Amino acid sequence: MNEERGVSQAGEYQIVTEKQRRLPDEETIASIRARYPVEAEHDAVYSRKMRRRHGPGYQGVTLDLLVEGSKALIESEVGGAVSIENARWLSGGASKLQVLFELVWRGENGAGERRDTMVLRMEPAASVTESSRNREFEVLRAVEGIIPAPKPYWVDADAKYLPYPAMIYDFVTGAAKPSYDSGKVSGLGQNFGPELRTKLAPDFVRMLAALHTIDVSSLDGLEHFERPEVGSNASVIRQVNAYRRVWEEDRVEEEPLLEVVYRWLVQNAPPLDHVSIVHGDYRSGNFLFDEDAGRITAWLDWEGATLGDRHQDLTYAGMPSFSHFAEDDSTLLASGMMSEPDLYAAYEKASGLPVDPARLAYYQIFNRYLLCVLTLAASARASRIGGTHQDVLVNYVVGVGYVGLADLHEAFLEEVR
Repeated sequence: MNEERGVSQAGEYQIVTEKQRRLPDEETIASIRARYPVEAEHDAVYSRKMRRRHGPGYQGVTLDLLVEGSKALIESEVGGAVSIENARWLSGGASKLQVLFELVWRGENGAGERRDTMVLRMEPAASVTESSRNREFEVLRAVEGIIPAPKPYWVDADAKYLPYPAMIYDFVTGAAKPSYDSGKVSGLGQNFGPELRTKLAPDFVRMLAALHTIDVSSLDGLEHFERPEVGSNASVIRQVNAYRRVWEEDRVEEEPLLEVVYRWLVQNAPPLDHVSIVHGDYRSGNFLFDEDAGRITAWLDWEGATLGDRHQDLTYAGMPSFSHFAEDDSTLLASGMMSEPDLYAAYEKASGLPVDPARLAYYQIFNRYLLCVLTLAASARASRIGGTHQDVLVNYVVGVGYVGLADLHEAFLEEVR
């Protein structure tokens, strides 16, 4: 029998009002925690988010403040004086504040003075994806040398030195959009054109296969991840509960469809047949590339990474919001790369892992549910309480959420008929 905690006991818990979401007391937080059991690190992050609502909304932070905090963090880690120069804001990204700077220091081994370009990545007061800097830091360490990604150096998970939880990693080069891009608000549905996508698509598949075939059992350092078991669906249900908890804590209006879908996801959660590192946001817009060489240079935005089912990333890459039609006006290109059937076939060949149609069908619904929660609840709440530095982009994302809701409705009806 599937584990259905958070569903069968629903009647035992209090109804959460808008006032309680806006200014939650400890009883409300405890009730939600009990109703939707999640991984320990997610529980800590979500509980902190709720308690923070009693404080001020987003207040602009100065570069000087962030430079001072970054310097203090680094000096505490390296045990010596460092200098930060040429700090400036980095644009892009809906969920995190980012600052680019040059670090003058003696390196990790203290051998001699050097200058490295680095990035501070910090939570705002409220994020469209409230997440753990510990987990993001650890997974970047785990994929180092396997998947091109920023090298993580230091983490301030409890905001000891900076206003909000943050991490520092090295600066990676590459373009986020083609040079002929028309200036879209976001990277959603990026069109690379036939020539460039033909070059990038093999990297897109090969890197996903490399990520999913990392031997998780041999990895140390993933201390803030709970280890799933092959043959069990408990970890899948914890993931579903995590997004249901976000919906309970953040939503600004009722949407009965999401409760129906949540229950279906719990009741139909498939057991894992293989444990993979799942990126959680594997799509166009989240990688950098060298346009001249036609290769992917780095994968970004690892805050949603988890240990779970590879089919989650496979189906996420093909979500309608991230895809567009090819020049024939009939072939839908997953993340602007290739059709989903071609993606699955290429992935099987590259990874040696099977692609299961039943699991694909489940995660098609899972990812649509996830996107509705992040847009219509987390993003909407961040905007409503004035907790974000990206008001324009976040409100755009909320609008996209209603398109996603219609898509979820259609896909869910097709699945359950």
